[in-house]
Amino acid sequence: MNKMIQKIRSFFYLLPRTLSVFFSRSVTRHYPFHDPEIPERYRGRVNINENNCVGCSLCVLDCPASALELEKESKSQFRLLHYQDRCTYCGQCEDSCRFNAIFMDNHYIRPAFDRDDFFVVLVNRKEV
Repeated sequence: MNKMIQKIRSFFYLLPRTLSVFFSRSVTRHYPFHDPEIPERYRGRVNINENNCVGCSLCVLDCPASALELEKESKSQFRLLHYQDRCTYCGQCEDSCRFNAIFMDNHYIRPAFDRDDFFVVLVNRKEV
């Protein structure tokens, strides 16, 4: 008998809430067609000031998601790579950079159909 009373209470509790959803406005954004409203403090895209980067690899060592990779040939020849699909956008790379080279802005990263579109070369100081 107790279970039947609980079911009836649940029904009368949920019914007005369910009906209110049907008659309320949609809060969904039409994402691919309209840019989302992003908060000012949103940590989005990883950017770099190439002139400040010295290739010390502190950002690479501290990245918990292994989203950064440093290909180093010599002290002055290196490439810093960023894998956006691995990145958790935690901001650890920005905190660990002693030279203020890496920073995060509040721009949203666009979706892509190909995984290669999420691969970004942040710094390219390899001589050809």
